[in-house]
Amino acid sequence: MNSLDKYDCAILAALQADATLSISGLSEKVGLSSTPCWKRVKRLEEEGYIESRVSIVNRQKVGLPVTVFVSVRTKEHDEKWLERFASAVVALPEVLEFHRMSGDVDYLLKVVTTDIGGYDRFYKKLIKTAQLAGVSSAFSMEQIKYTTALPLDLISHGLPA
Repeated sequence: MNSLDKYDCAILAALQADATLSISGLSEKVGLSSTPCWKRVKRLEEEGYIESRVSIVNRQKVGLPVTVFVSVRTKEHDEKWLERFASAVVALPEVLEFHRMSGDVDYLLKVVTTDIGGYDRFYKKLIKTAQLAGVSSAFSMEQIKYTTALPLDLISHGLPA
């Protein structure tokens, strides 16, 4: 169970929406004075609730409009193979997300690239990383929802239900 109260959740929600908020702007938004707000932000950082603060870059504008979900199946399931495969995949800059899955697919990758040719170059690098039983690619035709904000209203905030 987490140790977040309603103020912590309000701070996290506000920072998820705009990490550039000043402490005075943040404290006004969440209903705390500046010093307690600042102390909470520091605690949330120290305890790992806030992992980092980043800027979200527009993929279209920088020339990376293609998103591909890549399903990987393997016949290998030993730790040595996974270490080699994982370190190789993590090093591929096109990979934004890398998940070990349950079910028919062993691994799922979210990849961004420039175009079909860019994906082909990525694919050729991927299949050199390890022995794979199968690779299946699904190109995203349209992004209907995108958010990096966690649904903090789903947690109890340390309050009785």
